[in-house]
Amino acid sequence: MVYTAPNFNIQALDVNSVTEQFQSLSTDDKLGLLWVAYTEIGRSITPAAPGAARLQFAEGLLNQFKNMSQDEQLQAMRDLANKVSTPVTRAYGVFTNNTKLAFWYQLAELMEAGVVIPVPPSYNLSEKANTTLSSLQRLDFNQQITVLRNAVCDMGIDPLA
Repeated sequence: MVYTAPNFNIQALDVNSVTEQFQSLSTDDKLGLLWVAYTEIGRSITPAAPGAARLQFAEGLLNQFKNMSQDEQLQAMRDLANKVSTPVTRAYGVFTNNTKLAFWYQLAELMEAGVVIPVPPSYNLSEKANTTLSSLQRLDFNQQITVLRNAVCDMGIDPLA
């Protein structure tokens, strides 16, 4: 007699499905999930981004963030996630995909250092964002990087498009 395991209808996770989960989140959940993802797997993101050496192209925009009030910083991050056309989102839009990935890594570093508005200590991801984080964590490292790259590349406004 052959034993067949029961079918629990587990959805296969792949980069596209996790990217879609991320894209379906609210703006603040996207930002919160990026924060958690960068703090949990972020130490490996910059070395994994081959174009990250071009981060000097993002330095001007990072310096703009440093000079904004905390309310302006939060609004600029929300504008990036919502693709609102502003000088900040248009400047971000011309970055390469790897520079965008490295930009968010650097932004997370500035948040951790207290230079850019930090995530409130009492912040908790929503249930939907936690599900997305769990899906992201079940991917292998290269797939995680691809999902994060997809997420941040879908932000901002490309003024040349």
